[in-house]
Amino acid sequence: MKFHVPDMSCGHCTAAITREILALDPAAQVTPDLTAQTVAVETRQTGSAVAKAIEAAGYSTNPV
Repeated sequence: MKFHVPDMSCGHCTAAITREILALDPAAQVTPDLTAQTVAVETRQTGSAVAKAIEAAGYSTNPV
């Protein structure tokens, strides 16, 4: 699944988002793309749960 994260702009942003997603699912594969402002996630969790994790990191998001 892929999410647009318009406020993601630096390494700190990607680290915070990745940390929250991995807290939700330690086996998740998280691939941030700063240029496109997206995060691709491979996980068994629901899209809603991943979106909530991104929001818990302090970023707004919507699915792509």
